[in-house]
Amino acid sequence: MTCNVGKTDRIIRYVAGILIVAAGLYFQSWWGLIGLVPIATAALRWCPAYMPFKINTGKNT
Repeated sequence: MTCNVGKTDRIIRYVAGILIVAAGLYFQSWWGLIGLVPIATAALRWCPAYMPFKINTGKNT
């Protein structure tokens, strides 16, 4: 797995994931679990949805 998620993209994913999980907790809904997806992709620095489109927001190192 080559890292394809950059620093700014990671921050946005962490914030969005935390907000989605928080909304799920607030509204007591299982839909909040969807917030774990952006958190996981940010933590792994790899997004499978970027692969078919050859998107890379990280630096080429």
